[in-house]
Amino acid sequence: MAQSRLEKIGTIFTRVTGLLRSGAMKPEDKPIWYDVYAAFPPKLEPRYDRPAPSIPLRQIFYEEDIVRAKFHKQTKHIDTVSLADTSRKSNAQQFIGIYNNLKGQGALDDEKIFETAQEMLKEEIQKRASSGQPGEEEYRESPGLVSSFSEAKNTATVNIKDIFKE
Repeated sequence: MAQSRLEKIGTIFTRVTGLLRSGAMKPEDKPIWYDVYAAFPPKLEPRYDRPAPSIPLRQIFYEEDIVRAKFHKQTKHIDTVSLADTSRKSNAQQFIGIYNNLKGQGALDDEKIFETAQEMLKEEIQKRASSGQPGEEEYRESPGLVSSFSEAKNTATVNIKDIFKE
């Protein structure tokens, strides 16, 4: 059984079994998974020539995916997110929260809800930028969204001649 290393001849389990029977592999050197596989073998042997099952894959979409896609399509600037900081939500997460709150009230149609949510997010970002919270990004005007830096931070200029002055 151990004459060939070609994966088409036997499974790894049958090959290890052959090595153990022939004495080429000591029982104390057998792999950890061997006893588990022997005790609980799969229903169908995992062979290369077995055809893959034709199980249709379900499309997984959430309700907010359409809104998030529309938000990202209209918003060219995406804020930087630190994965280590779980306390701060991204602009897209904040927008989805605002959108869901407005939709829960049910007073407007979807287009008006979207526009109102954009305006509310814009106000919230400007309020956060004016309060000077740390970690805010540079202010940029982008379609439908103002990112989180204040204009005052953008006015600082540096003269290269001053840097290298002796």
